[in-house]
Amino acid sequence: MKLSDKVINRLTLYHNILIGYIEKGVSYISSPKIAALLDIDASQVRKDLKLLNNDGICKVGYPVEELKKSIEKFMGFVKTKEAFIVGAGNLGMALAKYDNFELYGFTIKALFDNDPLKVGVSINNKQVFHISNLDDMAKHSNVQIAILTVPRQAAQKIADFLVNAGIKYIWNFSPCVIEVPPAIRVWNENLIGNFLQFTINHEQ
Repeated sequence: MKLSDKVINRLTLYHNILIGYIEKGVSYISSPKIAALLDIDASQVRKDLKLLNNDGICKVGYPVEELKKSIEKFMGFVKTKEAFIVGAGNLGMALAKYDNFELYGFTIKALFDNDPLKVGVSINNKQVFHISNLDDMAKHSNVQIAILTVPRQAAQKIADFLVNAGIKYIWNFSPCVIEVPPAIRVWNENLIGNFLQFTINHEQ
């Protein structure tokens, strides 16, 4: 089943909420409660959760543990996905320190940079290698995902290098739109656009 980006985003947010409820020791959660936390319609929440074949209990809600596991199975969180971070600047290092990736079956294997002062440094038990090593390491470990956090001026050149190294999926945090062959999947993370969308919509 092909899911829209919006559905994937909502299911991930539901999963975050469920983790918080488990930590609080709460056993059930209702669709109106999820909707209120995310400022969306409860009918949308129920529609999304129907995809999981996980029915709630009338006037009680959904079992939190069971719903969390259903989302993880449906979204493929149980399947390990390995990735490289390309660019060990402030953003790259922050992402390397973000341990919650592993909750979604997402493992950062290593970082890459061309700055000799960063090469050899370990960040959250993940080593920074020189960018020239990426090709061999990608092929040796069969990593096909790269998180791109380089400056705009270098983004296209590095994207070309990643494609030639066998990378199939690029999560692009660089502030530019990169051009890649049709077979390569790119997700452009528009941090400024998302922030402006939020502020503009709430000012009206």
